[in-house]
Amino acid sequence: MTAIEKEDLDYQYSPSRWSHRFDAEAVVQDHVRVVQTETDKARAQLQCELDVSYGDREGDKLDIYKPDNCRSDAPIFVYIHGGYWQFLSKDQSGFTAIPLTAAGVMVVAVGYDIAPKGTIDVMVDQVRRAVSFLSEKFPSSSGLYICGHSAGGHLGAMVLSSDWSKVRDGRVPAIKGAFLVSGVYDLTPLVKTYVNEPLKMTEEDARRNSPCLFSAAVVKNHPKCKVLVVFGEHDAPEFHRQSKEYTEQLKGLGMEVSCVEIPDTDHFNVVHNLAEEHYQLTKMVIVEMLSS
Repeated sequence: MTAIEKEDLDYQYSPSRWSHRFDAEAVVQDHVRVVQTETDKARAQLQCELDVSYGDREGDKLDIYKPDNCRSDAPIFVYIHGGYWQFLSKDQSGFTAIPLTAAGVMVVAVGYDIAPKGTIDVMVDQVRRAVSFLSEKFPSSSGLYICGHSAGGHLGAMVLSSDWSKVRDGRVPAIKGAFLVSGVYDLTPLVKTYVNEPLKMTEEDARRNSPCLFSAAVVKNHPKCKVLVVFGEHDAPEFHRQSKEYTEQLKGLGMEVSCVEIPDTDHFNVVHNLAEEHYQLTKMVIVEMLSS
């Protein structure tokens, strides 16, 4: 690969450089400000259980935000944060909680060990175990709904592709829906980009953890799971392409899946606008979770 080709690939996978609202540095700063502010607000206003352990690793922690008078059968929105597997944490991931708990939904923010502490394999294992843990902890829930953004979209898709016989007690969690927001479903292009510097993925690592290569497992494990693949109008073209191709893969296998481009959003506010009750995606999530 020439230096020019690498520079172009880096550009294609630099979502902050495609925003229509701010320059690259400012759009990331704005995103961090919004998710942190809204998470702090949720923690101050809602009934929470913070730093709940779902395993033995130091990073095996999650936060639970409950509605008032929480029903035992409340649906659970499981949020997996983005940050290119090397940034952010569950401590900025409760920003969806106020509008969703107001609708009777329980919200869980999953933590995992970002790079360089965690490898891609470690992170995938962690989120799978977190989902399995939640399935055991809340057996009366009407269903789990996975939501992941960016790197979290990738991890959410890998959850759907799990071999559950190798996770905890081997039971298949009742995942009724998935909202995959601006995700990456083929990691192989990232191996030669700046994104891989702290991850240190090999080509084999990337293939082993690319959801697009394991889409048949989604049908096998969760044939009735409804999948919504989302991206922003001003996401980078590679995120558009990967979202559309993953959608078509799942459709071709008979899954109930739809793909939605959210107008006037970029890679960042396409997800952090979930803090707003009247936002298009917030309303879609609530309708889906309460009607299933």
